[in-house]
Amino acid sequence: MARRWIAPEFGGIDVLTLVDEEVPPPGPGEVTVEVRAVGMDPTDYKLLSGGPHPDPSQLPLKLGNELAGVVTALGPDAQLGSGRGAVGDEVLAFPALGGYATAATLPAANVFAKPAALDFAEAANLLLVGTTAAEMLDVTKVHSGDTVLVHGASGAVGVSVLQQARLIGARVIGTASEANFGTLRRFGAEPVAYGDGLAERVRALAPDGVDKALDCVGTAEAVDVSLALVGDRQSIVTIAAFDRARADGFVVIAGEKPASAAYRAANRARLIDCAAQGKLEVPVARTFPFDQAKEALQLLATGHARGKLALVV
Repeated sequence: MARRWIAPEFGGIDVLTLVDEEVPPPGPGEVTVEVRAVGMDPTDYKLLSGGPHPDPSQLPLKLGNELAGVVTALGPDAQLGSGRGAVGDEVLAFPALGGYATAATLPAANVFAKPAALDFAEAANLLLVGTTAAEMLDVTKVHSGDTVLVHGASGAVGVSVLQQARLIGARVIGTASEANFGTLRRFGAEPVAYGDGLAERVRALAPDGVDKALDCVGTAEAVDVSLALVGDRQSIVTIAAFDRARADGFVVIAGEKPASAAYRAANRARLIDCAAQGKLEVPVARTFPFDQAKEALQLLATGHARGKLALVV
């Protein structure tokens, strides 16, 4: 028997309900994982509203897409995404739909050996932001020597972008509040405060121009400044300003897009290896007991978590 957070109806965080459920035994190509930590993402609470056209057939909603834990059972012909696998292995999983649970049976191909360099909370938060950041750098073709402007650089995706851009050899200018400048410098970026006059401040830092712009926040300012500074709209990407991307002709990526899903799946092992080598950190701001999911989501919704959050079983 496992515990799982579900939303039996659409609404806000308050509709979440903790229920008991049986965990199905693993079938062919599946594994069962005893969860030690659940990764959290803003999409978790955003899903609760059901969007502009809620579909009752989606109820009850099962939140979460990323977790880490220990393998407790393997089905016939099951082999982890990282190869082989055995009961007792410490693992992480992504995607892991419905990951807000204390145990889950998952496709073995989505389960990977956990790097010893990461604890469970860090491992549970590695791949969703890591693969998103990697795709942003890939679709804009960031190369060594490029000057890259990252909007929302102190957020979870932004911090992963900074680290991966540094591995490529790009120069990064990151927007943030002054309170977060230390985080940007720690990960190799040159900080600049967002707000009135942002374009002029970036030009002062990069008089020879900006080659790429990566938007992790979706604000009008981020889009307007990107368009003003980067001439090639295929060198601008957003993960949030969907309407502006359609209207202004720059790139948008999202996990539900087939091309995005394929790219992210193909790059999971590479990012896990980077983390294992200490080249990719996952700053976790705070952990919460599993039964405090509502409190954790409320903090996440403020936008001021200052790092990733995790539910710990």
